[in-house]
Amino acid sequence: MAKQKFFETSKPQETAVLVAVPGYRQTDEQTEEYLDELAFLAETAGAQTLKRFVQKLDKPDVRTFVGSGKLDEIQAFVKEHGVDMVIFDDDLSPSQVRNIEREMQVKIVDRSLLILDIFALRAKTAQAHAQVEMAQYQYLLPRLTNLWTHLSKQKGGIGMKGPGETEIETDRRIVRDKISLLRERLKKFEKQNFEQRKARAGIVRVALVGYTNVGKSTLMNLLSKSEVFAENKLFATVDATVRKVVLDNVPFLLSDTVGFIRKLPTKLIESFKSTLDEIREADLLVHVVDVSHPSFEDHIAVVNETLKDINSADKPVLLVFNKIDEYLKQRELELQEENQGMNEESEHHVRPSIEDLKATYMAKEHAPAMFISATDRLNIDALREELQRRVAEIHYQRYPNNV
Repeated sequence: MAKQKFFETSKPQETAVLVAVPGYRQTDEQTEEYLDELAFLAETAGAQTLKRFVQKLDKPDVRTFVGSGKLDEIQAFVKEHGVDMVIFDDDLSPSQVRNIEREMQVKIVDRSLLILDIFALRAKTAQAHAQVEMAQYQYLLPRLTNLWTHLSKQKGGIGMKGPGETEIETDRRIVRDKISLLRERLKKFEKQNFEQRKARAGIVRVALVGYTNVGKSTLMNLLSKSEVFAENKLFATVDATVRKVVLDNVPFLLSDTVGFIRKLPTKLIESFKSTLDEIREADLLVHVVDVSHPSFEDHIAVVNETLKDINSADKPVLLVFNKIDEYLKQRELELQEENQGMNEESEHHVRPSIEDLKATYMAKEHAPAMFISATDRLNIDALREELQRRVAEIHYQRYPNNV
């Protein structure tokens, strides 16, 4: 009997190189950190990073973003190692994409396209799919000429458009029609969401906000005793999730919202308007921060800037420093290194605690602030008490007849 043949159907993991063009004011540490984030985005999208390329310029090259020498260097590596794509940590113009693709002969991905791809991967509901699809079409519209470069040499007769141009105009019309349809569909979703929010009038609303991958969904699960998807990857949550929570007989609605990130595509913010309405219409924002991340201060600034962009910067905010278990481990190692060679009497200084954190500049500068670990459930009861107190205060002020 002949042996049955089985064919490999799984696709091999795509490989990528990363490219950054920082200005001279940006430090090497910042550049490395931004590339770490880009590598994490690539990993979340399913790509393996093989190498990073950095070129400091006053401003990116208009034609190819990087200089010709750096372009040759990247091209040589891509060719030698059979790299599938080149990912840039900034947005590229349509002409830059076209010029770089012509030189590299591989897929060229900029930061916005990479984030859009991850959002498409993460979208679960019909509304999220429509939001991402619209953002993708809006991104695609000015870049349609890329699809028809094979027709660029063909010329039409006098008074006639070339066939390439006709194809482009046809595609543009199709994409514009698709955007119009999606806009109408999203209006229906917005109307449904508005009716749902209207039905929830009379109950305080709290929204979890923060940089991506800071632990909002894990905290949501703890506070609401629900099973919201949580994963150690960027944008694990794309859809807004709303749960009813009751703390000491005080009810409120808690929503888990999409994480923010540096250089979040504008089109994506526009498309996710109805999801972001959960933030706009919240009575209290719980700003979750990964305190173990070396750039958590920058992350706080990015979130505050985004809140300003969506007209939500004036809302009451409770800052919650999450992942203190990781932070305390890091701090303990640092203190041990500092105390090497000192006598044993200094040993008690080597074990920092939550009380130590409360005395730091973080607590004073960002007051009011809480320090927790959602994963290890550290200080969660204190957070629940503070939330209960704040929600009750808002409820009594806003709905004095509904007590």
